[in-house]
Amino acid sequence: MTARFTRRPSAAPLRPVAIGAIAVAGALLLTACGDQTESAAPAGDKSSTSEAPLFDKLPEEIQKKGVIEVGTNAEYAPMEFMDGGKIVGVDPDLAEALSKQLGVEFKFTSGSFDGLITSLNSGRYDIAMSSITDNKARQEGLDDKGKKLGEGVDFVDYFVAGTAVYVKKGNPEGVKSLEDLCGKTAAVQRGTTYEDALKAQSKKCKDDGKKAIEIESFENDTEAQTRVKSGGAVAGVNDYPVALELARKADNGNAFEIVGEQYDAGPFGIAVDKDNTQLRDALKEAVDAIIADGSYKKVLEKWGAESGAIDAAAVNSGK
Repeated sequence: MTARFTRRPSAAPLRPVAIGAIAVAGALLLTACGDQTESAAPAGDKSSTSEAPLFDKLPEEIQKKGVIEVGTNAEYAPMEFMDGGKIVGVDPDLAEALSKQLGVEFKFTSGSFDGLITSLNSGRYDIAMSSITDNKARQEGLDDKGKKLGEGVDFVDYFVAGTAVYVKKGNPEGVKSLEDLCGKTAAVQRGTTYEDALKAQSKKCKDDGKKAIEIESFENDTEAQTRVKSGGAVAGVNDYPVALELARKADNGNAFEIVGEQYDAGPFGIAVDKDNTQLRDALKEAVDAIIADGSYKKVLEKWGAESGAIDAAAVNSGK
């Protein structure tokens, strides 16, 4: 889900923003749903894992088990999505590149986006990597009203993305921007930063004497897309790279189009428990290493996601 730099989910994953957008409000801190599927980014031959450049930087527990458990929500092509029963996309491929630096396997498990941080804090996952927008609210465990809901997380930022508005092909309502949604119906995934963006715009509509946006929030992004495609909602809001992929490929490019430019660009981050600073720092070094050796660039080029590239990893750079 708004990298959430913007899946964005919000104060929580621009799924805008996930890059953020890499994604997302305090809803991320809600109860996790059951896992849907699993996939792994292999580290290679077990006999050589200890020879990986950054293996010794990892916590001893992860060195021993040889696996980093990754929570994701595989519904955000091209960032992470299901293909033939396997989780594929930008994030799994970046994880595979990271595994070569760290010498351990990254095992992806797909579940509810708004439960990722809760599951991370409970120890179910070692990290969450799902186009999650890094912002202060998620770092501090706050909801969109500033209420403390959880422990919060640290982020290793690896991508930048903004929010985008997409509409049915042909743009029958003539929408040009988020501001044009006053008095109209918009569809979005629950718990994302772009849901927060819609709420903020709806308030602005009312403050300006216009009708509020009728926001329809869904458990998953596929439902939101279907609502727009059917005409039940005038527009949907998503991370820019995800919206771009929809416009390019849904129904062979005949289902949706993007209106306007991406906005509120922010970082997508790999979420790590605040107590696990050793893992956080090892991941930061690994991201810097794959940027330096060129494998990072190759992954983004493979998926057409070059617009979200960064020059260096950062910790908690989201605002």
